[in-house]
Amino acid sequence: MQDILDIAPEVRAALADGRAVVALESTIVAHGMPRPQNLTTARAVEAIIRDGGAVPATVAILDGRLRVGLDAAALERLAGADDIAKASARDIGHLVATRGHGATTVAATLRIAALAGIRVFVTGGIGGVHRGADRSFDVSADLTELARSGVAVVCAGAKSILDIAATLEMLETLSVPVVVHGADEFPAFHSRRSGHKAPLRLDAADDIARTMRATWSLGLAGGLLIAQPIPEAQEIAPAKLERAVAAALAEMAAHGIAGKEATPFLLAELNDITGGESLAANIALIENNARLGAEIAVAYARLTATAPAKSRSP
Repeated sequence: MQDILDIAPEVRAALADGRAVVALESTIVAHGMPRPQNLTTARAVEAIIRDGGAVPATVAILDGRLRVGLDAAALERLAGADDIAKASARDIGHLVATRGHGATTVAATLRIAALAGIRVFVTGGIGGVHRGADRSFDVSADLTELARSGVAVVCAGAKSILDIAATLEMLETLSVPVVVHGADEFPAFHSRRSGHKAPLRLDAADDIARTMRATWSLGLAGGLLIAQPIPEAQEIAPAKLERAVAAALAEMAAHGIAGKEATPFLLAELNDITGGESLAANIALIENNARLGAEIAVAYARLTATAPAKSRSP
């Protein structure tokens, strides 16, 4: 693994010392936002995590190497290059073998974060079951990877372009604990409300950290999904959002777009349809998630550092 896994010195030192580390995906940098907001947001999110007492570790695949923690040059390369593939978990081996470049999705970031020993990962929203999946079978690998990798994923819920009811059902089938932070309703990315009750609710980072530790100490495989609503001032009203999603889906169908290209296309369409409102909401929610992620990572590091030696695993 040392032949292909490059953990930045700062991240490696923090992990060795038992300090808080937060993984970040890179698809949002290379494919999820327009330039220059992508690089500006990536830098801001890393700064928020540092301010929260944790070490940021943006994950990517560059020159066939699994990179955990990027320097300024690598981050700029991801934000500005046109030859960066969108890499899910299934693409990791191919990119390593061909010495390719990939911006990691939630699924790929989960897998690489777990390999590096990172327990907390912050993203915007997870993928899930797409609308019409009964015909297309389009279900994101994010869900199955959550069931495999022992990492807590902090997000703003499932993207509003998805079938959220089916996504929650699939997470239950996969035995992934779903915790909503500070709310009784599962959030829908740009909206605080989805119409679906929170499977579990916890209001404090310490309680979330204890739930993480209890889950893994019991030998239960896989990760946890921690969802928190977008800040109220930046949310898009559910009715307005649903109209925009419907229009974006119609455009996608007209262009015959599917698979891994679907989400970037839909998010770009939403931004156009909402006059930039969805991009502003996206930035607000990822920054909000970074604050919570840092708080959870710090709480988990403190909890595991003070645990009795016999029960200090994981």
